[in-house]
Amino acid sequence: MDFSKVIIMTDLDGTLLDDKKNISERDLKSIDEFCDAGGAFTIATGRGYSMAKPVADKLSLRMPAVIFNGSAVYDFKTESFLWQSEVTYRARDYIKAIMREFPDIGIEVLQQHKVYVPANNEVESMHMALENVQGVFCDVDEIPEGGWLKVLLAYPEDKMDGLRRFVDECCAEGTNRVLSAPFFYELLPVGVSKAYGYKRLLEVTNNTDRFTVAAGDYPNDAEMVKSADLGFAVSNAHDEVKAAADVIIGSNNDDPMTHMIDYIRKL
Repeated sequence: MDFSKVIIMTDLDGTLLDDKKNISERDLKSIDEFCDAGGAFTIATGRGYSMAKPVADKLSLRMPAVIFNGSAVYDFKTESFLWQSEVTYRARDYIKAIMREFPDIGIEVLQQHKVYVPANNEVESMHMALENVQGVFCDVDEIPEGGWLKVLLAYPEDKMDGLRRFVDECCAEGTNRVLSAPFFYELLPVGVSKAYGYKRLLEVTNNTDRFTVAAGDYPNDAEMVKSADLGFAVSNAHDEVKAAADVIIGSNNDDPMTHMIDYIRKL
């Protein structure tokens, strides 16, 4: 296939990034060759701006990216938001209800360039430390109005089912809810997903005529993988993503982008 007709969007953690959070040199070379031949390559991640930027810089992204699990399209070259969608105004009340029911919860409220932490726990502390993000620790009522792109709930994996049941019963109106990791449950704007963000990116970059490719590993990637013209799942992917994919390739530790690009080349 002519690469100039193709756009690839890939998830980061568990897909493009290996278990050590690195991108293989072989994949970096393959991505550069794909882009040099006219292909469009970008990322779709649940990470916010500050957590996505180091990866975007490593890739020297030539295209805008989907961040905040689909709530925004961001151009790292011009450092500008091209599109965004905000969480319902009821999210503040939802957070208060969740904190009353689960006093040991960890919570992030993500705006464009800031991460507010109205509730902290071990899972949240580890997350902030791993990604080297400086959060603003404050009461939920101290978080500025508007511009909430997502709310992340951090909770131990063995307790997550109970949290999800409560959130789905009490915080459903006006939200889309996704499990982005075994210990992260997120409140997004209603209707928003990585698939939705992919569509908005195609529109704002005038690439709606390209052949779309998507790759992922976790349930929050499944809709994006299924809706693309060609969907890939890495071998370490959740069964839901494998079921949504057209092709299953090697694991995130096995140069997945190289194998994916080679597959496209042969079409």
